[in-house]
Amino acid sequence: MPPLAEAGEIAAVVSGEHRDPFAFLGMHALGNSGALVVRAFAPDADRVEVIDAADGKTVVTLDRLDDAGLFAGPIRGRKRPFAYRLRIVDTGGCRDVDDAYRFAPVVSAKDLTRFAEGALSKSYDVLGAHPKTVDGTKGTVFAVWAPHASRVAVVGDFNGWDGRCHGMRRRHEAGVWEIFIPGVGAGALYKFQVRAGSGALLADRPDPYAMAAEVSPGSASIVRSRTPYRWLDKAWMSRLAEKNGRSAPISIYQVHLALWRRKPEENNRYLTYAELADELVSYATWMGFTHVNLLPIADYPSEDPWGFRTTRPYAPTGRFGPAEDFALFVDRCHQAGLGVFLDWVPARFFETSGSLTAYDGEPLFEHSDPQRARHPRWGTLEYDLGRHEVANFVRDNALYWLERFHVDGLRVDALPAMLYLDYDRAPGEWTANEHGGNENLEAIAFLRHVNEVIRERHPGATTLTEDASGWPMVTRDTRAGGLGFGFKWNGGWVWDTLRFMGWRPIHRKYYHNELTNGPVFAFQEDFVLALSHKDASCGMGGLIARMHGDHWQRFANLRVYLGLLYTQPGKKHLFMGDEFAQWDEWNPETSLDWHVANDPSNQGIQQLVRDLNLLYRSVPALHERDCDAEGFEWIDANDADQSIVSFLRYGHDRRGFAVVICNFTPVVRNDYRAGVPEPGYYEELLNSDAEKYGGGNYGGLTAVHDSVHGRPYSLSLRVPPFVTVVLRHVGDAPPPEPAPEE
Repeated sequence: MPPLAEAGEIAAVVSGEHRDPFAFLGMHALGNSGALVVRAFAPDADRVEVIDAADGKTVVTLDRLDDAGLFAGPIRGRKRPFAYRLRIVDTGGCRDVDDAYRFAPVVSAKDLTRFAEGALSKSYDVLGAHPKTVDGTKGTVFAVWAPHASRVAVVGDFNGWDGRCHGMRRRHEAGVWEIFIPGVGAGALYKFQVRAGSGALLADRPDPYAMAAEVSPGSASIVRSRTPYRWLDKAWMSRLAEKNGRSAPISIYQVHLALWRRKPEENNRYLTYAELADELVSYATWMGFTHVNLLPIADYPSEDPWGFRTTRPYAPTGRFGPAEDFALFVDRCHQAGLGVFLDWVPARFFETSGSLTAYDGEPLFEHSDPQRARHPRWGTLEYDLGRHEVANFVRDNALYWLERFHVDGLRVDALPAMLYLDYDRAPGEWTANEHGGNENLEAIAFLRHVNEVIRERHPGATTLTEDASGWPMVTRDTRAGGLGFGFKWNGGWVWDTLRFMGWRPIHRKYYHNELTNGPVFAFQEDFVLALSHKDASCGMGGLIARMHGDHWQRFANLRVYLGLLYTQPGKKHLFMGDEFAQWDEWNPETSLDWHVANDPSNQGIQQLVRDLNLLYRSVPALHERDCDAEGFEWIDANDADQSIVSFLRYGHDRRGFAVVICNFTPVVRNDYRAGVPEPGYYEELLNSDAEKYGGGNYGGLTAVHDSVHGRPYSLSLRVPPFVTVVLRHVGDAPPPEPAPEE
């Protein structure tokens, strides 16, 4: 009879260094003896027996080969492997367990080949941790990509975090390691213990594909249930293209979930996803927004208050509850008629030990070239999108949020950091591409591919981005050479107009072009006029603090500015707190300053934003051609001396067009005349100087046959100070007075 185990292999197992544990542990032929041998590592066991799974009878009691807990025993008279279980006797009693080393490979060779090619669809269903029943046994399949590793093991609360217990099987087709561990189910904590190619033991790694994770400072991944969420948003999803399209009214409320609102009476805790499904959804819909845009919720470390330094991009942060409750939040948004855009970070990940950094001892998710891998000033690493497996990982992450959580779209942050090799890098910190240019060809190809795949697999979903670099055709079709995004933030419009609002009114006539530049390039891309988190941070204060003047003037300036925002071409975007004129910039340590919303001036801003949202949504002329040059015409862009701009907005049906007049000075303009294309009555839709906002209003006007601004008819009106007036052409006579309510 040959020995049950060689001394070298025994030493390798008990030291956690055996590179092929499936070739040693479990049931195997014992040399040429005609017998079988079962080897098991059970560090806390006093005795280990092999039980025939068919009849439950003991086949053999194993010998202890090493005090660390390695057992082995021969099985004579049976030449073919059979299903068995292990009976473990220890200080806690006796229990029967299934041996992980008796199961065949679970991940198919076809899936592994496709992953290596970057073509595996839904790779998140193959790699990671997935509860599964194999050969009638319940457990969890673990799979991780670590091609440079010499050994990988699963450690967790189910094996005492002992890396010797569940060393994984290497699948050479793709450098993937896998194991099926019986008895492990949803909620189990785990990590991967990785040895580098040199054999050096690395810090335990989180699962890159983990769908749930401990909240920082905890760092373990969590096995998530495969029970699907029962969605109730079929009506919304069937109209996705209509809700997110170029002609739709899209007014976005940008929110950081950690500080939108907290519970100060409960130690200033966060609201949960379930609470947000009530409070945030109710508030955003009452305010008239069509969508919410969430800053990143993929798991991030505690030292990142904004959430852009992701560590586990497939795991919704547990700070606000389990992933299932995030699905509930999105579902409730959709049921209330509210879309959900999610910030997505494909440009970078957080550089820290115990993360994706040098995952298997070598650069893996990051580029192997240090100039391409590490951003010199951000403290982050950049994905190597030219590597098939990494591109597969990041692309499927985008699809994962759309598929599993029904989000309406993804906003890509920091696009220039992906497009340019020299972005925020000094000479000598970057190397030109193969053509001698500064374009990141791999990232550009990746972005186009992702946008194409999203449109193919999730029609109606969209992508948004920001880019101040001037890259052309960001929102144009990839077949025409564009990047394929749905919408782009119009940073130029925001920069110009906010700068204009900071000038003293007496000086604004010298900077009138900052007010009129926007429509010059408004239709080069499909734009969103985004007043975002970046405009209420870095010492700038809230939007109200960016306005010029005393208290009254600041609020009046903000009212006219918001009126301009909602009537200019482009979709709308407002950061939380700005809708009620919070003075301070957002603070990651506390909630918004909701108490200031009780001030009458702040209440006036809140009411104005609500009315503007409802107006924007209800008047086709204000949204249907947001992205179409035929939807906008200047009446007068050149009245710099009075700091007034006036323009027309059209929908697909040019009837019912809107007239907009904005006065950016504190001077009343009596008998101001604006040329219009049609005679008849023009009803007042909105006057930002109305009494409910702090001023007065005057109803409607009838055009007279008197040519002004090159148009055959004109309106004569009194323009109050700091005002946006919106009128709509309704026909030849004023509409009838509404019947009094009973």
